[in-house]
Amino acid sequence: MLENIVNMEKNPIGEEKFQSDCKAALDKSGVLLLPDFLNADSLTSIANDGRKNQHLAYYTSSEHNVYLAPSDNTFVSDHARNRAVISSKGCITTDQIPTDSVLHDLYNSKSFKDFLCAVLDEVNLYEYADPLSSINLHYASEGQELGWHFDNSSFAITLLIQKPEAGGKFEYRKNARNADLNDMNYELVSRVLDNEEPVETLNMNAGDLVLFRGRNSMHRVTPTVGSTTRMLVVLAYNTEAGVSLSESARQTFYGRLE
Repeated sequence: MLENIVNMEKNPIGEEKFQSDCKAALDKSGVLLLPDFLNADSLTSIANDGRKNQHLAYYTSSEHNVYLAPSDNTFVSDHARNRAVISSKGCITTDQIPTDSVLHDLYNSKSFKDFLCAVLDEVNLYEYADPLSSINLHYASEGQELGWHFDNSSFAITLLIQKPEAGGKFEYRKNARNADLNDMNYELVSRVLDNEEPVETLNMNAGDLVLFRGRNSMHRVTPTVGSTTRMLVVLAYNTEAGVSLSESARQTFYGRLE
């Protein structure tokens, strides 16, 4: 029962008015934060599983540009199009999440997917066809971070499971480009990279659900500070059935294909 996972008193996801209010908030700001989305027992269970299985995580550290694209030699190396930032994290995959975890129940719940469809204005949401990519638990220990970037997908769904002592802040600059019009807005992106442009910070706590439209909003997670690992669940869906994450992406992010 979803009522055993989600704090329905604060987040009545089956109610039409709550869905419409959430959609309006997401449409307005590009981000929706639902505090205390998980009930206390579910949060504790997921966090305990995360700590027990952290040894399974595949760790990566890589340089990339904000656009997550190969360098373009028509621009100099320190141009906003090519400037390198660093991302480093660990990750366990869907098949490494314990089979009795409430994360599987939440991810597969029709009620939860109906709520997401209503808020995201999608007809249907489907799991990934490969066994790795639907539910990921990310670990960011001290010094690890997610560099500035734009998402390739139109939306992201995350649950913060464990907040670090300090750092690990989600920062973003809304409407920093218009990918549909191929307007990359290099001048603004450069100002963000140089800390010359104001950005917003999303204050997330353990148990919070976040829906974020990151295709045109530049965002990052600052380095974790302290001995407490930041743990974040990514619930990944497709708008079409039978889609797998590309083999190159699986090899890069997970170190394996299956």
